[in-house]
This record gives sequence, C-alpha cells and structure tokens, in this order.
Amino acid sequence: MMDAYKSMTTVEYIGGVKTLGWQPFDGKLWQRNYYEHIIRNEKSYQTISEYIVNNPAKWIDDKFYTV
Repeated sequence: MMDAYKSMTTVEYIGGVKTLGWQPFDGKLWQRNYYEHIIRNEKSYQTISEYIVNNPAKWIDDKFYTV
C-alpha cells in the first residue's frame, strides 16, 4: 500500500513539475530506506506524535547540522 502511495504521489508531483511549474527534484522524491510504521493504538499514536513535535528542536545537536 505504501509503495503504491509513493508511486502515485511521485507521478502526480512530476506532473506538477511539468505543467504547474513546481520545483523539480533531483533523484528520488521519497527518502531512501524510509521507515513506515502503522499506528495501532493510542499509546503508539501519542509516542509518535510527541516525537514529531519535539524532534525538530533537537536538529541543532545533530551531527549533520550546519549553519
């Protein structure tokens, strides 16, 4: 299901690049080795939501961060 979603959204984006002037992308649109996870319960949802909300604040401490 995720592969189909990724494929459909990539095709749509390429169409937008060609007809709507969207910014082209170099290489792949989706991050390689992207980890999909199905949220199965409220606890999992809360944990993932907190990660998404709080993770950007940690970017400055990441080894790949540059100014």
